[in-house]
Amino acid sequence: MQRVVADRAAALIVGNELLSGKVAEANLVELARTLRPLGISLARVSILPDELEVLTSELERLTREYPLVFTSGGVGPTHDDITIDAVAAAFGVAPVEDPTLAALIRRAYGERCTPAHLRMALVPAGAELAASPDGAWPTPVFRNVWMLPGVPEVFREKLGTVRAWVSGPSPFVSLAVYTKVDEPSLKVLIDAVVERHPDVEVGSYPRWFEPSYKTKVTFDARDRAAVERATRDFVEHLPDGALLRVE
Repeated sequence: MQRVVADRAAALIVGNELLSGKVAEANLVELARTLRPLGISLARVSILPDELEVLTSELERLTREYPLVFTSGGVGPTHDDITIDAVAAAFGVAPVEDPTLAALIRRAYGERCTPAHLRMALVPAGAELAASPDGAWPTPVFRNVWMLPGVPEVFREKLGTVRAWVSGPSPFVSLAVYTKVDEPSLKVLIDAVVERHPDVEVGSYPRWFEPSYKTKVTFDARDRAAVERATRDFVEHLPDGALLRVE
């Protein structure tokens, strides 16, 4: 398998349990925190139910529009684990048993291994396996789709494999300015900085019950000099005594 370089990614998070509130979604933030330092912008996220036609349609769209797509959930042994089927259907191929995954499952479960266990060895025909750097089980990848489990503990393990095989064209640089000023009072200044520095992404995050600061303003781009210019511009126009720190 070749290393993947992409500037943007999308995520498809699968599960009725998430949409019904039976389970709290925990994987999105971990994925975003993994991709950002790699230089990849997580540009779109869909959370959808366990319905084959719905998932297939969304995958067809995401895989056309984004160079990298991650799925979370729906890869287990039960009736509603249909993510592999949806990925296969989106590309017009069949789900097949991967011999490497099947061997790992048989080894893990021994005499207790059943056809239900082996459903976890299904991949879209032609899928590759991305080897884990720490010896964990490999991750199935079909074209631009990475199929990750939904169980948060296992999902986090798989992110080590993502880091080993995926990167962006260049890393993001980020600086944060902490102020003593509430967000509405900063609006005019923030708007002016955004207009003067269109190549920098500016974010504003108020804290209502945080005693140490009132508003954090962030500056992000792939160009360090651009980030530093925008940050300096903002700080220089802050009211006297408003600045706490820059990180």
